[in-house]
Parts: sequence; C-alpha cells; structure tokens
Amino acid sequence: MTDSDAIAAHEDDDEVSLLDLLQVVADNLRLLVVGSLLAGLVALGVCFAIAPTFTASTSFMPPPQQASGAASLLSSLGALGGLAGAASGLKNPSDQYVAFLKSRSVQDALIDRFDLIKRYDEKYRQYATKELERRVRVQAGKDGLITVDADDEDPQFAATLANSHVEELGKLLSRLAVTEAQQRRLFFEKQLAATKDKLVKAEQALRGSGVSASVLKSSPVAAVEGLAKLKAAIAAQEIKLASMRGYLAESAFEFKQAQTELAAMRSQMARLESADPPSSAGGQADSDYISKYREFKYFETLFELFSKQYEIARVDESREGAVIQVVDVAVAPELKSKPKKAIIAILATLAAGFALLIFVFARHALRNAAQDAEAAHKLAALRASFGRALGRRG
Repeated sequence: MTDSDAIAAHEDDDEVSLLDLLQVVADNLRLLVVGSLLAGLVALGVCFAIAPTFTASTSFMPPPQQASGAASLLSSLGALGGLAGAASGLKNPSDQYVAFLKSRSVQDALIDRFDLIKRYDEKYRQYATKELERRVRVQAGKDGLITVDADDEDPQFAATLANSHVEELGKLLSRLAVTEAQQRRLFFEKQLAATKDKLVKAEQALRGSGVSASVLKSSPVAAVEGLAKLKAAIAAQEIKLASMRGYLAESAFEFKQAQTELAAMRSQMARLESADPPSSAGGQADSDYISKYREFKYFETLFELFSKQYEIARVDESREGAVIQVVDVAVAPELKSKPKKAIIAILATLAAGFALLIFVFARHALRNAAQDAEAAHKLAALRASFGRALGRRG
C-alpha cells in the first residue's frame, strides 16, 4: 500500500468516525430534545415557586472636598498653617464613603433598627450581617455618584433599606472628622480646651502672687507682653514644624525656612530674657509676679491664637459641610429583579442538553467497548478497582 492509499484510508476512517457520532446523535435525538426541554420546564416551574425579589436603588453625591479652599487657607494661617496641611490628604472621597457604608457601625445600626436577625431568620448577628452584605450592593460610579442597591421580597422594605443606608451614613459622619475643615476644627478644639485649662491655672497663680507699688510702676504689660507673645509664637512654630514632618521632607525649602524662622525667634527670645534686669534683694516678690504675669500672657496669647483658628475652622466646616446630597431617593419598585425566569429556563435547557449529549456518547462508547474482548477486560478491571475503593467485595 502506497503512502497516498494510507492517507486516503485514514481520511475515510475520520469520515466514518464523524458519521458515527452523527448517527449516535440521531439515534438519541428524542432523548436529547425531550430531556432538555423537560429540564427547562422544571427550572421554569421552580422559578415560579421561588418568591420574587425586588431591588430598590438610591444614589447620592458625597460631600465635595474643597482642596482649593484648603490650599488658600494654608497661606493665611501663618505660624499655624502646617496644621491644616497635615490634616488634609483625602485622595478618593467616593471610595471612602463606600467604605463607610460597608462599615460595621452602619451595618449594626441597620440590624438593630429593623431587627434584621429576626427578619432574616438568623441565629447570630454575624449571620445577619453576611445576609445584609449579600442583599445590599454599594458602588461608586465614574460620574462621582454613589449608588446603594437593596434586595428584598418586600418592595417597600427594599426602598426603606436603601434609603436608611444614606441616613445612617449621615449619622456616622456627624461624629467623624472627615473633611479637611472638620479635622482642623477638631484639632483646634482640643488645643483650645487644653490651653484654657492652663490659662485658668496661670491666672490663679497670678492672683496668688503679691502686687507691690514698685511692680506697678515698672509697668510689666509693656515689658512682659511682648516676650509672652514671642514665646507663644515660638510654640506655634514648633507645632507647625512637627506637623510639616508628616507631609514634607526635612530637605524641602518650606521646612528649612520654617526652621530658620524658629531659630530667629528663639534667638530674639534669648536676647530679651538676658536683657531683664536682675531683681534686688527685696524684689523677690516683684520677680515672682513678673514671671507669673509672663506665663499668664503666654497662655492668653496662645488661647487667642487657637480661638481664632478654631472659629475659622468652624466657619469653613459650616460652608464645606459633610452634607450628603441625595440625587435619587429609593422608591418601591414595581417589577421584580429576580429570579429571571426566561434566562434560567434557557440556561437549564442548554445545560441539560449538553449533559445528555455527553451521556449518550459515553453510553455508546461503553457499548462498543463491551463488544471488544480487550476493552471488556479493561472495563471489568476498572469496575473491580472502583468496587475496592468503595469497600465492596466480590
């Protein structure tokens, strides 16, 4: 037999094999068609038995981050300008608000508010939380809007659940410092409270010291007030340097400039302190009063500085505000979202048809193998191996 004859015989074998496969399909065509349609009808019937699920959606616009306003404020804060720079740094507000909506604080509030443990028929809060996560989807769009989709068998409750997410987010934001202005307000609020306590103590100490005629003649207001303000400015500059380390390298021009300003103020303070005349033997009370007065003026100046910046932060917070602007309020949907009966029936029909096709091919192959002695011996050995694996004897 020549090579061309062998190739032709091989092609004939392939053609016969393909025809055999088509013959198997034709012989089992009724099983393939009827079985697939029956599976699709069963899946369709199951869909009618499943309670329909409704999806309600709400979308809102997160509070804008006024980066340009914060940048302009940095240049006007003077010695305390670095504090605002350290407080800022929100890069993607949408992702942050999505994380807030998925936080445990919001989820726990919703579980308690609607008694979801009982509604979802769960035994533990953790299971109710997972069920809530499965039914609610939160995503941020490229248009800057955040969408909350809630699923439930009750369309009205689905809408209530979606809207409640936005409500609980507002409650969470009311106790968090999210925006740059809120962070500045919170920082200066703490500094103001601490400085106020120290100012009260300094004032009490000043009242406890004796005031003599010579002290009144020396008029400490002019001599001490300037030194106290300089000391307060040095403290503010030190706070600025500490905050700048959080967002600037020490080799940066702004950081070196702030260090130079601090060194100059410290040098000026050293000159003023060295210029104070030594107290006489009988002037110990005068010196004590002046030191207490100096400390009082220092905390008074700091209190004024923090008060001004606190008011600025409050005004910025009221203008900027963590106000959630709802674009679309969730309403009770009229049409169910799932189960999608048609899609499920089609997919079940196709899956059943594919499974039946594999079944008829496998059955045909086994029948052909049973007619071959060698293949029959291998099948018997295979059945024996499976029997031993399953613990069967014989």
